Amino acid sequence: MTRPFALDRSNAKLTGVCAGIARSADLDVTIVRIATALSLFVLGPIAILLYLVAGWIMPDA
Repeated sequence: MTRPFALDRSNAKLTGVCAGIARSADLDVTIVRIATALSLFVLGPIAILLYLVAGWIMPDA
């Protein structure tokens, strides 16, 4: 069973968005961080905006 979608500040590098996504989806956090970094090349500033919005909206675990 997956955990609720929330920030994971214990494994955070910046805000805990990638760690929270990895924890809730039962994925390795490194894979999520690499996918996030690659999305910067595809989406550019939109990816940064989405990351910041997710960090602002997601509840703390």
